[in-house]
Amino acid sequence: MNTKFFQAARLILIILLICPTLTLAQELKPIHLLEPQMDGGRPLMQVLKDRSSSREFSNEKLPMQVLSDMLWAAFGVNRPESGKRTAPSANNRQEIDIYIATADGLYLYDAKTHMLMPVLAEDIRTMTGTQSYVQEAPVNLIYVSDFSKMGDAEESQKYVTSSANTGFISQNVYLYCASEGLATVVRGSIDKPALEKTMRLRPDQKVILAQSVGYPKK
Repeated sequence: MNTKFFQAARLILIILLICPTLTLAQELKPIHLLEPQMDGGRPLMQVLKDRSSSREFSNEKLPMQVLSDMLWAAFGVNRPESGKRTAPSANNRQEIDIYIATADGLYLYDAKTHMLMPVLAEDIRTMTGTQSYVQEAPVNLIYVSDFSKMGDAEESQKYVTSSANTGFISQNVYLYCASEGLATVVRGSIDKPALEKTMRLRPDQKVILAQSVGYPKK
């Protein structure tokens, strides 16, 4: 009995030494987001009037309903029968994925199931931009393009298309934030190779932009 126990303990120790992040990822669990509230929000023209960028954030966490509504507004499924989304994408390839960096860890938004899927149980907010405020914002969205979904186009064209599609999504976030009194700013100053490595992205997955979201700093 003791021999088997020590053998099992030794195996666990070896796994921890070889793959220290494996157990970290396993600590996170999928999060079922709440159904988006379709009867909320303010008139569009008022929201456009108030749309702005802010670089000062409170560290107050976003309520689950707010996070759920924001992600659905960003790039959720608004036509379940076809799987089409709240923002356009060229040829409906839907190549943009939204990763969510929080103090608890890194998640991937699964629009089809409206869930957050765990990626890393690690706070990587400081890596999502070169600005000091990124570590204060409770949520940093990372827009990642999956080039494998974009056919045989030249890589330069894939970047152009992905940048345009990311712009549509980030503007949806801007409008939602203006409606709900949240602060946000979209950002391109990122050490993208370092962030892609930390996120364990494939070579054909590219970080396009990031966007900080939170309550305004008082």
